[in-house]
Amino acid sequence: MLLNHEIMYRASVEKNPEFEGVFWMGVKTTGIFCRPTCTARKPKSENVEFFFSVAEAMEKGYRPCKICRPLENPGTMPEAIAVMMNELTGNPDLKITDEELKKRNLEPATVRRWFLKHYGMTFQQFQRSFRLNAAMKKLQQGNSVFDAAYDSGFESLSGFQDGFKKVFGVAPSQRSQQKAMDVKRIETPLGTMYAGAVEQGICMLEFGDRSNLPETCARVALLHDARVVPGANVHFDHLETELQSYFAGALTSFTVPLAPAGTDFQKRVWQTLQQIPYGERWTYRQQAAKLGNERKVRAVANANGLNRISIVIPCHRVIGSDGKLTGYGGGVWRKQKLLDLERSVIGGL
Repeated sequence: MLLNHEIMYRASVEKNPEFEGVFWMGVKTTGIFCRPTCTARKPKSENVEFFFSVAEAMEKGYRPCKICRPLENPGTMPEAIAVMMNELTGNPDLKITDEELKKRNLEPATVRRWFLKHYGMTFQQFQRSFRLNAAMKKLQQGNSVFDAAYDSGFESLSGFQDGFKKVFGVAPSQRSQQKAMDVKRIETPLGTMYAGAVEQGICMLEFGDRSNLPETCARVALLHDARVVPGANVHFDHLETELQSYFAGALTSFTVPLAPAGTDFQKRVWQTLQQIPYGERWTYRQQAAKLGNERKVRAVANANGLNRISIVIPCHRVIGSDGKLTGYGGGVWRKQKLLDLERSVIGGL
């Protein structure tokens, strides 16, 4: 999509969140610049100009708006919460009470609202799910129900059993019948992403602003015969390290283990996506030809759309036969940013 003044002005008037991170609007009459979603009253079209980076706006002498705060990354995890998440990852049995939050100069109600918004549960519920996840893994390693419960911070065996059954759908004694899909929030330069992992590897990596994210998460878990539970997973560290290197332009091939769930045909399609060289663009017809049948363009496009491991399985490298960018689950603007990143790295090699 080619962005012109008219499209960007309309997006700003409509406060369209799909353009967050794509452009910033400078207001000539006030000397400030804003996000596309700024709630301040929009000036006339002739009184604004647009920039594709914060640095560009500031170089022209514009000051950041105090209402929408364009220098901050929207939706980024607050530092204090990031610290607690790292503590829980390192010690899933940890309990952080409301009193402990106050000692950290955090208002419990504020923390509660943040977790409800981003995880659909309160902070205390999140911690409980984290502990249940850790307990289930201990059970699968051969620990007794008693040891798993008390080693995971549960003070009551009956409370542990009730909570376990509520989350996993089976009693602790039946743990062999259930698995967990661990879920973690990850911050990237293109916005928040949510990763899912099972024992075999990463099974989901989606942008957090997708409207169907809860349904996608539930669907992936169902395909793995697992329950979605926030928790630590060894594959998350590997994924985060590689994502950081990728966005820094220092990594062109991912090695983190993957566990995509789908039909045999879908898995073959996703395998061809991983064969597209870094920095290159294929058409759907090229991808179909790689699979041995150029006439399966529509089937290939549908399978690409069902790829639930963004970036690592690079469906962003597939474009239309006319050279135009086609739909992308994370938004066409993100597809453009990813392609631009890879092209710039290739150009510098």
